[in-house]
Amino acid sequence: MELRQLQALIAIADHGSFSAAATALSTVQSNVSSHMARLERELGVQLVDRPTGQLTEEGAAVLERARRICSEIEATVADVAALRHDISGTARIGMIGTTARWLAPLLLDRMGEVHPRVRLVIGDGTSATLEPLLAAGSLDAALVLLPHSNPDLVEKALFSEDLVLVVAPDHPLADRDRVRMSDLDGLSLLLPAPGTNFRQEIEWACRNAGVTLNPLAELDGVRLIASLCLRGYGPAILPATGASEGGGYSRIGIEGMPLRRVGLVLRRRGRPSAPARAMLEVLERVVGANLDPKRGLHPPVGTPPAA
Repeated sequence: MELRQLQALIAIADHGSFSAAATALSTVQSNVSSHMARLERELGVQLVDRPTGQLTEEGAAVLERARRICSEIEATVADVAALRHDISGTARIGMIGTTARWLAPLLLDRMGEVHPRVRLVIGDGTSATLEPLLAAGSLDAALVLLPHSNPDLVEKALFSEDLVLVVAPDHPLADRDRVRMSDLDGLSLLLPAPGTNFRQEIEWACRNAGVTLNPLAELDGVRLIASLCLRGYGPAILPATGASEGGGYSRIGIEGMPLRRVGLVLRRRGRPSAPARAMLEVLERVVGANLDPKRGLHPPVGTPPAA
């Protein structure tokens, strides 16, 4: 089994066809076909369905390990370079969308200053989509809502943030600095989609406060909710990092609303590469330097009780 063969399999999975994989690998399609044929002969199974370009069940199983192998090889090269005080290479991190909006610019700026030879790859998603990518080796780390749910990952709390009520300037509550949880009872709200982590957070808090939620609409994406709120479609509950100050709406504190916990998750097995370790060190420093209770950003708090 050769590294080129595993790289070919990964490229086919990522780009959907042999020709697209060849372009991504800067080679010709015949080379990709040859690598795949030899890998399939060695394993005695078909890994790619040729008419569709989709991986078979066996191909998907091999892909998961192939990603980890290639990631470890890349990390080895970077670690050796780091011993010569030359930290270079790629560090990949996923962030939940609200956190990425606040933190990604800060991280990019600081990494450019202290580790200019490290290339950052930053993706956003939900905790549910980022955790499997991290476990499979596609990411070096991820920032997700805590507690996480994957036994193959370990967590470290980074910060906590307020959940705030946001309303358009002409809303009857717009002149309030704070509201109570009871003020949310029956209030028509733009809410996250059912089943999402954020919706579950809100439901848990309201259920424990005896508050009944009244969905005006249920939407997938905090940025979409914020946009519709600003345009006057209704109030919403948003995390502090998703309700930027000066956004054109009023941010109102909610007395009794638990803090949202955000943390870093890493694979339980294996050691992050030197570029990834450098990124993680900078990340923690950047977060610590930019926490501000007045903006709804706080040091980590303990784990809330189970719902």
